[in-house]
Amino acid sequence: MIIDEKVRKYTARLLGAGILVLAVWFVLAPKKEFSENENRYLTKMPSFTAKTVFSGEYTESLSDWIADHFPMRDLFMGVKTEVEIVSGRREINRIYIGEDNYLIERYEAPENTERITDTLVKFYDRVKDTGVDVRLMLVPTAVTIYEDKLPAYAPEADQMETAKLLYEATGIPAVDCSEKLLAGAQEGQIYYRTDHHWTTFGAYLGYTAYCEEEGIEPVPLEALEAETVTEEFAGTLYSKVNDYTHMKDAITVYTNPEDRLRVTYEDTGEVSDSLYNFDYLQEKDKYSLFLNNIHPLVEIENETAPSDDVLMLIKDSYANSMVPFLTHHYKKIYVFDTRYYKDGPSSFLEEHGEVTDVLILYNMNTLDGDTGIRGIY
Repeated sequence: MIIDEKVRKYTARLLGAGILVLAVWFVLAPKKEFSENENRYLTKMPSFTAKTVFSGEYTESLSDWIADHFPMRDLFMGVKTEVEIVSGRREINRIYIGEDNYLIERYEAPENTERITDTLVKFYDRVKDTGVDVRLMLVPTAVTIYEDKLPAYAPEADQMETAKLLYEATGIPAVDCSEKLLAGAQEGQIYYRTDHHWTTFGAYLGYTAYCEEEGIEPVPLEALEAETVTEEFAGTLYSKVNDYTHMKDAITVYTNPEDRLRVTYEDTGEVSDSLYNFDYLQEKDKYSLFLNNIHPLVEIENETAPSDDVLMLIKDSYANSMVPFLTHHYKKIYVFDTRYYKDGPSSFLEEHGEVTDVLILYNMNTLDGDTGIRGIY
């Protein structure tokens, strides 16, 4: 009995000391603003005011702040994820733990198809009589193309059916790349294992689908210079799952030796002769090396282009890794990220009579919530 009492006493003291150490550590440790592992900004210390206290906002925000800045948070989250995976869990934070080390984001049919359709129709109605060739490309994601890698219980994805309905409802000529991607999945890696984007090989297949619709001869992949610039890419899905032991991805970039480019970022005035910013290889968000991350409008000129055609590309980030293939065919490409470009591409088109082609490109998984859709018109 005396021994049991001593054990309980020392155990209580040990636990108390541990809690005290963690509390002191929490108070004294520097607080980060951004989590690279999770690729997000962490909660800031809430303001202590009568309004926030009585509304409950202060308590709620304080709880989030403590959770975000808890000592060794990444370690504990990683351990939690490992335990869940070992115990058989195959979905974490809406991400499926798939075969062959693939993390695959769930898909749910968009709730705002009417708004998406109306916006696309308004744009098309405004520009279709200008003589400009307009195309719409809705890219399926890994949940559709890699269906065989999903857990057995995962619901069937209906991305291609949704895309078909949107193509029909908008009346915009479609570039359906799904068959190219399904066939290409037998030849190489179409999507990253840790990220929601397609790989550059997947983007190349999308490019060939576009060329087929446009009557353009695609540049053979073997005619391009390929370089694997990193094998340490941990993308957005890696950040959501918090499995820090998961294998990383390689990123390969392609360069056409025949192209002579001038790339102008309109918001910063920066000018480059490359479509890549390799500084991002030193950061967590390595995919941002394509087109130098996010810019409202990028102007790409190719002095060796075989035609005088000019393309307007209205897009999400999926298009960033497809641009290097498209540049060979156009004297100039205007690349719009309509989340940040506020003047409206349709107005831009009316003021730039040299534009011959328009491609609207979005992936199916972010189509519903992408605020850029609302900026197309």
